[in-house]
Amino acid sequence: MEDIKTYQDLLEVGENERDRMEFVLSAIREHKGSDLYKTAYDAELYYKHQNPTIMRFQKWVYNMYGQKVPDIWSPNNKIASNWYNYFTTQAVSYLLGNGVTFGKKEATKDKLGKDFDKKVQDIATHAKNGGVAFGFWNYDHLEVFPVSDGDGHPGFVPLYDEDDGGLKAGIRFWQIDDQKPLRATLYELNGYTDYIKRKGEDVAILHDKRAYTQIVRKNDIEGETILDGSPPSGFPIVPLWNINRQSDLVGNQGTIDAYDLMVSGLINNVSDGEFIYWILKNCGGMNEDDDKKFIEQLKLTRVAHADGDDGASVEAHNVNVEFQATAEALDRLTAQLYADFMALKVQDISAGSVTATQIQAAYEPINQKTDQFEYCVTEFINGILALAGIEDEPTYTRSQMSNQSETLEMVLQCAEYLDDEYVTTKILTLLGDADKAQEVLKRKDAEAADRYKQQEAELEELRNQQSNEQFPNGKQLEE
Repeated sequence: MEDIKTYQDLLEVGENERDRMEFVLSAIREHKGSDLYKTAYDAELYYKHQNPTIMRFQKWVYNMYGQKVPDIWSPNNKIASNWYNYFTTQAVSYLLGNGVTFGKKEATKDKLGKDFDKKVQDIATHAKNGGVAFGFWNYDHLEVFPVSDGDGHPGFVPLYDEDDGGLKAGIRFWQIDDQKPLRATLYELNGYTDYIKRKGEDVAILHDKRAYTQIVRKNDIEGETILDGSPPSGFPIVPLWNINRQSDLVGNQGTIDAYDLMVSGLINNVSDGEFIYWILKNCGGMNEDDDKKFIEQLKLTRVAHADGDDGASVEAHNVNVEFQATAEALDRLTAQLYADFMALKVQDISAGSVTATQIQAAYEPINQKTDQFEYCVTEFINGILALAGIEDEPTYTRSQMSNQSETLEMVLQCAEYLDDEYVTTKILTLLGDADKAQEVLKRKDAEAADRYKQQEAELEELRNQQSNEQFPNGKQLEE
């Protein structure tokens, strides 16, 4: 059973700063030793096209003394596939590639920040890798808190409540390398505190606890003065859980490793097979130096002399690599990966003759998986909206390929029963220009207004013309 710190453990520490600093360090150490962190760390490597399993793999042989030693003679190519990145990117982009849409549209997006869609995609990707990731609502914008640290981005230690399971506190930490200072921030309901631990020194407070929302006064005489601070409406860090609250790497790592090891082994066998093995018969008098001279002369002249009959003879032997069995195994593993990740195989729907029904059938597995993940993303966004004081609901436009001619024809047939905004947005989405929908709608409204003005001007001109014809002297009868 893993020893993981909880919110109650933090409460037991009390307000003694020395104890709280030690708690922060202890929580980070335990977190980095947990299965959650290790899985997330490895998943990040797989996502970056680095397979840690085969990178750590070392061939071994036994020498004449029976000792196990590293094999430095045979080829040891280590080839990592990009399957995990492909499936993860496809899953996130399928749901969030067109951004998040709200009922109040621009008003809600303006309050959430211009990069809100990108931040949600980043958090969703980290959630796929780590099983969970966190979003920090920092007054007017969203920040990304992954579980594991690496490549300069911080990690995050969640502190859950033992009673209701809610996230009540957390520790964000980062360290470039062991020689650099460790930075940590403890987030609590009523504020956050920054800590630092330099090499060879005890941990110390970098900044005292501060409120999340502050009223600051600045002038030339007093400088910056904090007048007031208020806590948010709830804990400002919201978790985004992945399906089943576990990383997508779980259950799929073995298949990816098997694929990569098989491809690597195939290349290694080909490299081994490049060597020609020479058998010299009736040449027992040759020593190692004679063998080297034989090979050198053979490479230079490509001629080998032999006595023939019962005398010396030379035979060349090559190693045949079995390709067919390996290729079949790789095909099986590929099909297994698509099935296990419930991913879309684009090659199956890329033919021009594929019907809309066949395309819909190919999308069924990824639709089922995305339906589950959509609930997780919606729960997360609703938590952010509550913190931001926004009443709205998120919706999504999935990035689905289609038989465009059939789908466009169906949309146009239904156009008379739908409003203009829906039809325009739907058509642009099918054409891959969903982000330009508002711009196109504004232009259409402007063109409609111009046409209306033009029609009004023409009608006015027609009325004046009719009036002049009826009353040529400019005299009109009063009604």
